[in-house]
Amino acid sequence: MNPRDGGRPGGDVARRVTILGSTGSVGQNTVDLLLRNRDGFVVEALTANRNPARLAEQARALRARLAVIGDPDHYTELKEALSGSGIEAASGAEALVEAAQRPADWVMAGIVGAAGLAPTLAAIRRGVIVALANKEVLVCAGALVMQEVSRCGATLLPVDSEHNAVWQCFDHAHSETIERIILTASGGPFRERTFEDMRDVTPQEAVAHPNWSMGAKISVDSATMMNKGLEVIEAHHMFRLPLERIDIVVHPQSIVHSAVVYRDGSVLAQLGSPDMRTPIAYALAWPDRIETPTKRLDLAAIGRLTFESPDEDRFPALRVAREALIRGGGCPTVLNAANETAVHAFLEGRIGFLDIVETVERTLQSMPAGRLDSLNDVYNFDTTAREVAAQLSGVHASRRVAAPMGLQ
Repeated sequence: MNPRDGGRPGGDVARRVTILGSTGSVGQNTVDLLLRNRDGFVVEALTANRNPARLAEQARALRARLAVIGDPDHYTELKEALSGSGIEAASGAEALVEAAQRPADWVMAGIVGAAGLAPTLAAIRRGVIVALANKEVLVCAGALVMQEVSRCGATLLPVDSEHNAVWQCFDHAHSETIERIILTASGGPFRERTFEDMRDVTPQEAVAHPNWSMGAKISVDSATMMNKGLEVIEAHHMFRLPLERIDIVVHPQSIVHSAVVYRDGSVLAQLGSPDMRTPIAYALAWPDRIETPTKRLDLAAIGRLTFESPDEDRFPALRVAREALIRGGGCPTVLNAANETAVHAFLEGRIGFLDIVETVERTLQSMPAGRLDSLNDVYNFDTTAREVAAQLSGVHASRRVAAPMGLQ
């Protein structure tokens, strides 16, 4: 993963950027940073799924060359909103991939879920800097994606706060000196609830993260702690470390974002306020740094930082994700697809909070590990897992209708 210049903030040539998923949480934070640092960047393309009004507003503000809406039903609205701007408009899955192939030096891969796989790979195959905010890409197809990164000479920069923190502390030139990495977890909004108390959790409660402002799906993953399981798989591929050298520690304050332990006993950690603009800015300007409006730490005011081991009895998603990685093959792909399906069902009120991980585990149990030799294998596992998980979600929904809330 060699650095590619292609225009750097502070240099003579502005860095040309594309944001895949500009209307999501990560995308909006990226747009905010670009608006604050106009001189260092030129925007090639922006994409969104179903928010044409905001996409058009962003495209106009950043003077993007292209705006793409994933859902073709919203194309007319996007086209009208961009009328007279000179900004090109397009729609559909193929257009998302084409946006990733446009001549940008830096691409933010911020499309949530497995839907981001094809556009992210398209950007990687151009051999440019790809800022990865979509952990599902490496969960679904980690080995295949990393092969393409090496083959095409791309640079993959992590945007997840935990992996970004590890990246900042990781001695890439002497990786043999690294003993292990520590991924921190906030513990989510239900860190102190009993397992039984979580049966009655509502979608509104689950998306109310105590520290971070995130989208609904990611917030639910944080509440179940599935996000940390997915991050272990991502770290395994990103940093080429075996499972036994990746630890998880619950850190409720979300100040220490992760750490790297070296063989001499040194522990290097990255600290900062819980604001996604910090890791995004690091990736956006890398290998330089730019100013951000994030709140500066006052360690004396914070006073105390606490840490504890995760409770896998109350949060079985950690065990389920680890077992999927150990089984290998298509199991991580199945894990991700089943989780996306189950979280969607929960947010729609069709299954309970505890049914999410149960659905994922039962989907994994019902499918063979198989082999993952091509992207077609990835898509086949993904499709089948979603079908199985949807059927299981239907079973959970029927059970919920038959019994009073909290008594299933």
